[in-house]
This record gives sequence, C-alpha cells and structure tokens, in this order.
Amino acid sequence: MAIEPLTAAFELGGKLIDKLFTSPKDKIEAFQKLRELEQSGDLAAMTNQIEVNKIEAASSNFFVAGWRPFIGWICGSALAVQLVVGPTATWIAQVVQHPITLPVMDNQLLTTLLIGMLGLGGMRTVEKIQGVASK
Repeated sequence: MAIEPLTAAFELGGKLIDKLFTSPKDKIEAFQKLRELEQSGDLAAMTNQIEVNKIEAASSNFFVAGWRPFIGWICGSALAVQLVVGPTATWIAQVVQHPITLPVMDNQLLTTLLIGMLGLGGMRTVEKIQGVASK
C-alpha cells in the first residue's frame, strides 16, 4: 500500500474496479474515468478532504470533533420524542380526558439522519476493532 494519499486512493480505486467489474470493456472504461479524475485534480481534492476529516476526527477539542456526538444526541432525542415520548404523552392525556395534539416531525428526515449516524457509528466501531481509534 502506498504512503502518499493520492497514490493510495488510486490503488484502492484500481482494486475496487477489478472486483466490481467483470467484463474487460467495463474495467477499461472505469479505469479511464479514474484516470480522468486523477488528471483533473478531483481525486486529489477528494483525498485532501479525507485527510482533513481524519485530522478533525482525531482532535480532542469538542468544537472540532464534537459535531458527530452532537448530531447523534439530536437524532436520538428527536426519535425518542417521535416514537416514545409523544405517543405516551398523547395516551396519558387521553386517559385523563385532556387531549393534546403534538406537532408531527418529518420521519423521512429523521430516518435519513439516523442511517447516516449509524454509518458513522459503524465506521467508528471498525476503527476501534482495527486499533486505529484515537480514544
């Protein structure tokens, strides 16, 4: 594996192309696209962004590395309100004969956020298993 991020990204792309495409024609087209990305500088920009993300994630400063937990708490709280607190409060209000109407949240937005957060959590778990997690 190459040490330089750009070369490593290109090598990884080549390995993925070999595994994903079966026909030689498709492989050639995919390699050409990868070369175009490399030559246009887009691959370098993507690689640089990955490096910035790694540095941010390694920071112990809450305002740099704390956005992931913050979004996780918001997502968890919103889902708890939508799926547990809201229905329970509505049921209790009906039992005591004082009905209430709670605002309805956008479940599609919550689901999208949840899936993203689960993906980040999964990546973090893989980092911990591989021993590359900072904490």
